Amino acid sequence: MSAPASVRPGGGGAARLASAVQSYGAAIVLLVVVVVGTFAFASFASVGNFQNIAIQSSFLLIIAVGMTFVIMTGGIDLSVGSVFALGGVLAAYGSRWGVAGALLLPVIVCAGIGLFQGFLIAYGRMPAFIVTLAGLLGARGIVLAITDGGGKTPIITDRLTIALGQETVLGFRLATAVAVLILVLGAIAVTRTGAGQSVLAVGGSESAAALMGVPVARVQAGVYLLSGTCAGLAGALSAWYSSSGVPTVGVGMELTVISAVVIGGTLLAGGAGNMIGTLAGVLLLGVIQNLINQIGSLTTSVQLVVSGGFLAVVVVLQTILARRSAAR
Repeated sequence: MSAPASVRPGGGGAARLASAVQSYGAAIVLLVVVVVGTFAFASFASVGNFQNIAIQSSFLLIIAVGMTFVIMTGGIDLSVGSVFALGGVLAAYGSRWGVAGALLLPVIVCAGIGLFQGFLIAYGRMPAFIVTLAGLLGARGIVLAITDGGGKTPIITDRLTIALGQETVLGFRLATAVAVLILVLGAIAVTRTGAGQSVLAVGGSESAAALMGVPVARVQAGVYLLSGTCAGLAGALSAWYSSSGVPTVGVGMELTVISAVVIGGTLLAGGAGNMIGTLAGVLLLGVIQNLINQIGSLTTSVQLVVSGGFLAVVVVLQTILARRSAAR
């Protein structure tokens, strides 16, 4: 993966070490946590438990790939949790038209929401925080409106869609295979394509990117389109897996996604990020949640406290590394 723009290789051993910590620190912590969990709990390292972590992390990972592109431009998308819920509900309603309806309806609608938000942010020059906060409320309102205030849970009626939701690929659910594919495509886009480099350039400096000929507004609109598409797809796959579109899911999910991406080394200020780090951040949160469940006596609120602590430490480290880089 490309090195973060804020800490370039070639600036000495300290700079290279800082770059490695920022980009792959989450992967190192993940490895340590997995080793500790393996020795602490006999059932942790079982195939079944790893499969459980994989499926639970799959939906978050799909959304996190889109969020990584958004944050790399220096933006933020607070609507993904509500859009995820909307994708699931629309998938259930769309299943009356078979697999195509259960997939295309949520993806197209959610992509449209992302594009609309991106248009307001990129061309209307409106703050991403405000626009996507409105999107969070608006998408959740649509979910409540079409499910009788959240009291109605639409069921997937197409048998093939239900079967696909339970399908396995090399022992893992279809959603996990799709998540890995999207992650690989995202990694290729960041490191091997001009579009990925344009995203990083816009996050580094919009004015400099414009001088280099980068279509700044188009790039900004595009990343929100991608984010909405990923959230809708994740919601659809979640509905396929559970055979229903639960209207109450996704509350606060946007904060978990942002935490995973930032813990993975993507700078909130933009201009740096990599998909391996995002994967590590998502899995780290998933493993922590799983270990809390293994303990049994702790509540899920502990996971939120731990996630918040990780995020605070990572942001502080990113700030220190960025300041030291600027001082050089």
